[in-house]
Amino acid sequence: MTDENPTPPEPKYRRPPARHARRDRRHPLRWIALGLVGVLVLGGGYVAYSYERFQSGVTKIDALPAPGKSGGSDVDGQDENILLVGDDHRPAGATAEQLAELGTTSDGGSSNTDTMIVLHVSGDRKSATMISLPRDSYVDIPGHGKNKLNSAFSAGSATGGPSGGAKLLISTVQNLTGLTIDHFMRVSLLGFYEVVKALGPVEVCLNNAVQDDFSKIDLPAGKSTLSPKEAVAFVRQRHGLPRGDFDREVRQQYFLSVEAKRILSAGTLLNPVKSGRIIDAVSKSIETDEGFDLVSFATSVRDLRPANIRSATIPVLGTPTIDVNGTPLSIVEVDTAGMPGFITNVVGQPEAYTKATAAKPAAVSALVVNASGVEGAAVTASTRLTALGFTVGAPESGALTQQTTVQYAKGAERAAKALVAKVPGAEAVLTPGIVGVRLVLGSDGRTVRDPAATATPKPSTSTAPAAPATPKPTVTKQSTAYAGTCIN
Repeated sequence: MTDENPTPPEPKYRRPPARHARRDRRHPLRWIALGLVGVLVLGGGYVAYSYERFQSGVTKIDALPAPGKSGGSDVDGQDENILLVGDDHRPAGATAEQLAELGTTSDGGSSNTDTMIVLHVSGDRKSATMISLPRDSYVDIPGHGKNKLNSAFSAGSATGGPSGGAKLLISTVQNLTGLTIDHFMRVSLLGFYEVVKALGPVEVCLNNAVQDDFSKIDLPAGKSTLSPKEAVAFVRQRHGLPRGDFDREVRQQYFLSVEAKRILSAGTLLNPVKSGRIIDAVSKSIETDEGFDLVSFATSVRDLRPANIRSATIPVLGTPTIDVNGTPLSIVEVDTAGMPGFITNVVGQPEAYTKATAAKPAAVSALVVNASGVEGAAVTASTRLTALGFTVGAPESGALTQQTTVQYAKGAERAAKALVAKVPGAEAVLTPGIVGVRLVLGSDGRTVRDPAATATPKPSTSTAPAAPATPKPTVTKQSTAYAGTCIN
């Protein structure tokens, strides 16, 4: 995706806005990333004039938990993590006319955070990753046992108001991902609508035609130009999509990418009237932590291009229905064992690992853990490592995970590199609390190269592709920049 060309004149709506029936509270907006559009505008050359105007409209709350309260070290150093939260709460001062435009006047809104994205920005401010957290992720919520992730804010706000809600949600996310949340931003449904309204009609592209009675979306396959009301329906749709909530997350990420490109174009940045409307729309509908200086952040990311903003979703094992006190509950089962590897893919390896040189196999003692669900996988891998010269302990079993990783203790970087070199596609993960190195086999099928096959290759008859010399990080397969693509 590029952003060099100015935005062309706004096209007319493809059709009149779709009418909205009574809002279904089970399907609130789960998309909030457009809360950053005002920040992007501020970073694009409109800062001096707009600073006071923007800051005066933003609601500030005491959102961040005490340092260290949720445990763990800061795994990403100078990188920055902003928790973006979207819910259906009604901002103070919203008029009856504004709410009527949304078609949601029959319910009172909700503080359940049905969209949660961690915006991870690299320390050099040249790249960013939007990490989606499915709302139905079944996780540990401090002081409240296990529940869906989207209930954490509501549980905290029941006794501590918005501040208590933000702190509990942040603690939950930090415990889940291992990331340190540096800032917090909360956007309302009305905020989304007003920003899209300020930007004007937006073009999207669908692989297939969609029609959904719940969200009131009705679009053909191919390109469509959406009004603000249609945009709300577009990001709300859950029913009728091949992967349900997961495809809705893709919708939200895709929409952000499209709008970010428009915002960073000359047609928006050089238009004071349009920029002013966007800034007003965003500032009046967001909450942030007290220390989040949006203008300083905007200035720091002013060179961040849309093509370098990627999207990913935390690793999951499935969407089972479980029994909770005799009541069935549909959840998203998070791959907690695979989370460290996923986060490493996002934030990159520590400097000590990247600078280390691989040890000789004879100098490495390793352990193999079978977390693949395939009987005998660890025994096979252990046998192969022994044949390659490693000293290998008795194989063990572990919790099911998708991604194959090489876990290593601080100081064991050279041993980890030696082991990774023998397991194409495995990701090295610095893991506190272990000794030495261990290979954790996931259900992705990656394992130790067969020494016999390596010793006697038959390139003239083999149809299998050669293993890559440098395994591609898993995150590149899970993330997307949405450069001119169509989606579900």
